[in-house]
Amino acid sequence: MKKIGFLSFGHWTPSRDSQTRSAADVLLQSIDLAVEAERLGADGAYFRVHHFARQLSSPFPLLAAIGTRTKTIEIGTGVIDMRYENPHYMVEDASSADLISGGRLQLGISRGSPEQVIDGWRHFGYSPAEGDDDAAIGRRHAETFLELLRGKGFAQPNPRPMFANPPGLLRLEPTSEGLRDRIWWGAASNATAVWAAKMGMNLQSSTLKWDETGEPFHVQQAKQIRLYRDAFKEAGHTRMPRVSVSRSIFALTNDLDQAYFGRSRNERDSVGVLDNIRAVFGRTYAAEPDLLVKQLNEDEAIAEADTLLLTVPNQLGVEYNAHVIEAILTQVAPALGWR
Repeated sequence: MKKIGFLSFGHWTPSRDSQTRSAADVLLQSIDLAVEAERLGADGAYFRVHHFARQLSSPFPLLAAIGTRTKTIEIGTGVIDMRYENPHYMVEDASSADLISGGRLQLGISRGSPEQVIDGWRHFGYSPAEGDDDAAIGRRHAETFLELLRGKGFAQPNPRPMFANPPGLLRLEPTSEGLRDRIWWGAASNATAVWAAKMGMNLQSSTLKWDETGEPFHVQQAKQIRLYRDAFKEAGHTRMPRVSVSRSIFALTNDLDQAYFGRSRNERDSVGVLDNIRAVFGRTYAAEPDLLVKQLNEDEAIAEADTLLLTVPNQLGVEYNAHVIEAILTQVAPALGWR
């Protein structure tokens, strides 16, 4: 059985063609879609985080709100850009949201992606150390965040505190027990996937990857997953790591599906350049359910992963996106042995 969730980038635009015309629209509809996805039997509701853009940004109020409206669905991110994060404050926010949800958070973090503004993380008060680049900021913040989540005391208590302290050094409160094992790293390269394994994080592999061999996207991604799992085992971690991949998948079951995705222009991998690095982007799958089953059965990376995140077109509204998720869960997943 494979876990199946959705991933929303949380776009909004003040256009009459969009169902999310404001930040309030996308936030409230994200909550409603998570509720619907849980009702349909989906396993996860995940959200992308961007700054300086008409998209979802601060994730923890949203995750906590979803936690109060749902009971079983995993609630996560894919991914939080750690260049922008204060690891200490993030431990408190993440732990609070996790406790509200009953321990259902699955937090994807990473160095982040190309931005809307130049060096946006500088506006949040961060800068690289001498000789480092901005990716080093993200890794440094991530390492601090992971260490703090272990819940060990590190701060010297005031000898005359306002309230009585427990003995010894103090830790951040709240710190949610178990959240450390539910942190994922979004890796675009084989090297960062291996680093994530050594750090004991789960792996999120998205719809793009640095083009390291020239092979098809799903073949490269499957090799990345195998390298990650080998490195996780070699690092001596005892738990079983989790791996997710993201895909744009649409089962064409009615006229509206045909109108939106029946003539998809992304039926093959594409290649581009991000941060001066050649990247390969995975194709969009859009076909009638029977054909979709055959196409997805040949995707090596989906076969390797234990979790599949369906990227949803959130601007088309809650009702349509619930239909997209339901079609995969009922008409595609069972035929592939995922359900």
